[in-house]
Amino acid sequence: MKYFWLQLVFGLFFISLVTGRGFRNCIQKFEREDSFICLNRLEVTISKVVSDLPLHTRNLNISRNTIKELPSNSFRNLPHLQNLTFDQNNLETLSPGAFNNLTDLQYLDLSYNRIYNLSWGVFDGLIQLKHLYLQQNSISFLHPEVFVPLFSLQSLNLSENILSNFSEVVNSIQPLQELKNLMLCNNGISILNHTSRLPSNLSQIFLCKNDLQDLKCHRDVFENISFLDLSYNKITTSSIQSLDLTKVTYLHIASNPYLDVLKYLDNATIKPENIDYSGLHLSNVTKLGQLCHHLRGKNMSSLNLLDNGITYLPQNALENCSLSGTVDLSRNRLKAINCLHFLKPPRLETLIVEHNLLKQLTNCREAPQFPNLKSISFSYNRIWSLNYYAFAFSPNLEELKLNINNILFLDNNTFWGLQRLKSLHLDNNLITDIYKTTFAGLKQLTSLNLRNNRVSVIFENVFMDLTNLTILDLGGNKITQVKYGAFNGLKCLSKLYLDRNQITKISGDMFIGVEATLQVLDLMSNQLHFESSRQFSSPFAELHNVYDLKLQAQQPFGLTIIPKGFFRGLTSLKALYLSNNRLTHLSSDTFHGLSSLRFLSMGEDCNGIQILSPGIFRNLSNLQILDLENMCLQTLDSKVFSNLTSLRRLQLTKNALSTVNVSFLESMTNLQYLDLWKCPLTCTCDNENLRTWLNNSSPQIVNLYNLTCANDPNSYFHNFDIRVCDVFLKEILFCCSLVAVLLFTFIPIIYNKSYWRLRYNYFLFISWLHERWHSDKDLYKYDAFVSYNAKDEEWVYEKMLPVLEKSSSNRLRLCLHHRDFQLGRYIIDNIVDSIHSSRKTLCVVSRSYLKSEWCSLEMQLASYKLFDDLRDVLVLVFLENIPDRELSTYHRMRKVMLKKTYIQWPTEQDAQKLFWAKLTKALKGSTTEDDDDSLLTTEEHTPLLSI
Repeated sequence: MKYFWLQLVFGLFFISLVTGRGFRNCIQKFEREDSFICLNRLEVTISKVVSDLPLHTRNLNISRNTIKELPSNSFRNLPHLQNLTFDQNNLETLSPGAFNNLTDLQYLDLSYNRIYNLSWGVFDGLIQLKHLYLQQNSISFLHPEVFVPLFSLQSLNLSENILSNFSEVVNSIQPLQELKNLMLCNNGISILNHTSRLPSNLSQIFLCKNDLQDLKCHRDVFENISFLDLSYNKITTSSIQSLDLTKVTYLHIASNPYLDVLKYLDNATIKPENIDYSGLHLSNVTKLGQLCHHLRGKNMSSLNLLDNGITYLPQNALENCSLSGTVDLSRNRLKAINCLHFLKPPRLETLIVEHNLLKQLTNCREAPQFPNLKSISFSYNRIWSLNYYAFAFSPNLEELKLNINNILFLDNNTFWGLQRLKSLHLDNNLITDIYKTTFAGLKQLTSLNLRNNRVSVIFENVFMDLTNLTILDLGGNKITQVKYGAFNGLKCLSKLYLDRNQITKISGDMFIGVEATLQVLDLMSNQLHFESSRQFSSPFAELHNVYDLKLQAQQPFGLTIIPKGFFRGLTSLKALYLSNNRLTHLSSDTFHGLSSLRFLSMGEDCNGIQILSPGIFRNLSNLQILDLENMCLQTLDSKVFSNLTSLRRLQLTKNALSTVNVSFLESMTNLQYLDLWKCPLTCTCDNENLRTWLNNSSPQIVNLYNLTCANDPNSYFHNFDIRVCDVFLKEILFCCSLVAVLLFTFIPIIYNKSYWRLRYNYFLFISWLHERWHSDKDLYKYDAFVSYNAKDEEWVYEKMLPVLEKSSSNRLRLCLHHRDFQLGRYIIDNIVDSIHSSRKTLCVVSRSYLKSEWCSLEMQLASYKLFDDLRDVLVLVFLENIPDRELSTYHRMRKVMLKKTYIQWPTEQDAQKLFWAKLTKALKGSTTEDDDDSLLTTEEHTPLLSI
């Protein structure tokens, strides 16, 4: 058991990976996510068919395959399966435990296979099975305990096998105490001898088409049976008389050549009214009279006299049969019914006279009436004429079937008196004309079927009296014109069928009288055709309630073009059929206004449109099903399918798509079903994204694992090699990665070893460039560039500037970054230019200065000029007394920056005069080359002024 749970857990995990993508041999029904169809597959083993189906599967159809065997645990991964159809395979062997774990299965169809025996254990686990169909096999052996696990079985069909031993069958079904229906027709059973009793709840048994003659069974073998079919055998009168059929309520014994039903009735244990008298050779009046003698005084709910060869029924022939329900005289050879003079009027409710030779219905105005007669069927006869008052004998008739005859003409008063008629079937006749008086008086009629006649024109007011008609079927005629006001009076009409006619033009006038009520309009296979897409007065402008419109397959060339505004007014339309119209162009606003549309079919025969206009579906935000099968589409643009956010099913079968852009598929957030079957998809890098999307998408991809490559039919699209598609990208990534690794490896080393050297050379290079951009003349714009921190700005502006710039004796030109930097330039550029435009650089040093990165940068740039010009250009003024240990933060640059000169600001007032004199001299003076050499070699630094 633990292995089962392990498999189940693995199965759940696996299913979670594939749910909604596609299934190797099955198609998930769009309407029901728990239903799958696996038809016409090439697999011969059941495991390959069902292995990838999800755990929640409840309905499974595996018909028309070539599977020969069902091994043990064939459906173990489908524990919730309820209905399994496995007919029309080559199934020969059912292994014990084949249906293990199907504890919820209720319906199992194994018919039309080659099963030759049912051994013990084949139905183990089917504890909920109620219906089992095994007909049309070659079963000749039933293990006595084969049906023991099926204690819920109610219906068992074993017809058309080789189970000729009735006793063995009874022994095998004896444990089935819930069995109610048993079918054993056409098994070659000749006798009904048995040792066990039939299940106590068995109520219906079919033994038709066997070789039964002398039954040789217990008298009470059918003691609990209510429905017994012994038709098409060779049963004799004496053998059936030996049976106790007291509880049988329906006995079918047709086509038993050695059975005389009239003799049987003399000593029958069954009530005469419970016998079906079809096919018992009761062809003449004498036999019918004797039959009615037996039935006299009985409460007959139905009398079936089908297939008795009856050719004539004289007056009162069946009046003694005490009929109160249905009389069925179908499949005889009656040529006339003579206003039902052969029947007794009072209680007849239904009359069926189909498949006879009736040619004419005569005038019955003076005939006795059948007040309870509600339904008459004269279908499948040869009636060509209906006389006046043909149905006057049935004033309360509600349903009349005259279809599939040769009726040419309807007289004005044919249906006179049928004020309560609700359904009239006149389809498949030869009627050419209908007039206003044809249906006069049929005010209660709700359904009128005139399909497949020869009506060519619908005249004005022909349906005027049919005020309650809801369904009018005029399809399959030869209608070329619908006159103005043809549908006047049809105040309740909701469904109008005009398909398969010869209508060439439609206009709004055609539907006058039904605009407010019409909901379904069928114009399929007419001769509508348009040659221009210019603005068109919509024939549907007033049909605001129509929700279903069929316009497909217009003959002979299709619609070709749909004019602008053609669908205007169809605000409630939900289903639109336009397939097989050879459409050559659809403008982007073709479906404008159809905001309620749910279903759109545009499937073609590949003779029409090849490109869809961008935005053609933009207003169909509620569309759920879109059929574009066989439209010769070569490309799919995301602009075409924009705004289809509600789309659930997309049919693209048989198009010329070699590549598909997945962007439009990704925009369909509710897509559940996608069919690309028989599209010539190429297995190239152009479809790399499509292949990835198909294998990882949530919608079901129909036949995903059977889509082959157009460029290689032996390969499958779902697994073609896409590794070569990103070689160039991989090469770029490799090169980038290599460069990045080298940079991250060597940059820290270089930074650690040569940071100052690199920085020095960088700024030296910048200075050299600057030198090349300027002339070599020793002219300076400023006497000094003042480098200071913002916190020392008060000292600079209030103490230094008044002395150095405004004093008449000094008059130095100073460059201050707050005042003289050029607007809009980079700060570093301003600093470099200011230093090079100044004879000296004056650094106002304080602790705030030393902590500033910008001040440090200005000092370093000034030092670079010192080395470049080979003269002392750097003057430092210390506003505070800063010990050497704090100056050590400059590291090695300290030795280069300050070799000789610095000035310290004194606090005493008298010393300040000397300070300004020395500073002015330092800024105005220039050093000699010897001084410069000394500057570069002296290791000591001494204050120019220290007090």
